[in-house]
Amino acid sequence: MDSGADSGAGVESAGVGADSNGEFLRCFGRQMKLLREAAGLTQAQLGERVGYGEALIAAVEQGRRIPRPELVDAVDREVGARGVLVAMKGEVAKARYPGFFRAFAALEANAAELHAYDAHLVNGLLQCEEYARAVFGMWRPLLDTETIEQRVSARLDRQKLLARRPKPLLSFVIEEGVLRRPLGGAEVMRAQLEHLLIVGHERNVELQVMPTARDEHAGVAGPFTLILTQQQRRMAYTEVQSNSTLHTEPAKVQGFESTYGVLRAQAMTPRESLAWIEKLLGEL
Repeated sequence: MDSGADSGAGVESAGVGADSNGEFLRCFGRQMKLLREAAGLTQAQLGERVGYGEALIAAVEQGRRIPRPELVDAVDREVGARGVLVAMKGEVAKARYPGFFRAFAALEANAAELHAYDAHLVNGLLQCEEYARAVFGMWRPLLDTETIEQRVSARLDRQKLLARRPKPLLSFVIEEGVLRRPLGGAEVMRAQLEHLLIVGHERNVELQVMPTARDEHAGVAGPFTLILTQQQRRMAYTEVQSNSTLHTEPAKVQGFESTYGVLRAQAMTPRESLAWIEKLLGEL
């Protein structure tokens, strides 16, 4: 999962080593096992104390499962780790994301503004659980069931950004074809469209649909995301086939911002877009 080939000035790799997540989880698991054994507890006993099964405790110690934050807190307390495991909770949480996405996920979580153009899928911040599970189920190479569930959980957790206070300003331009493609089947797409209508009525969120019939289109170079950090730093993010790049050079970012402005002008207005989505929902 290496970053894109562009390594010029103003471009930052958003990727890490392909197995960095797995190695960290195995290290965390070994630490947890040593602390459990020092406390004189079996996996079954620890599982009973923290309210989880023995199999899950074993899977975490072997680095095969990513523990939820509340499990890390509970284990730290029960084995008398005095904050050793809790101190690693942030890194454990990051391990839920594929390596190429981790740097961007950290920026996204603290964004003051985020604006995205999507041409293939509904943006991850807008996906309902059913749609997200369908997307990961179609991933190639195929993901195992545990990884799918971890990815779905992580994707839904990212959506805390929508309700964070102070609320960030968010806008999305979505291709009409994305909303007409019934990924996962009609019922999944119905749930997704209903979710878009709910999120689209939030005061800090603006959704715009780009009609397929437009004979001029500024997004021919593909999807991208713009971020304004709380420190007023502007960046752009691009991703393709598990390769990702953060663009930080002002002139480059300005180019993406100009493109996004034209895309918004070419798309339906937010009010028109919500009405269109509601009409499409009625046709399913």
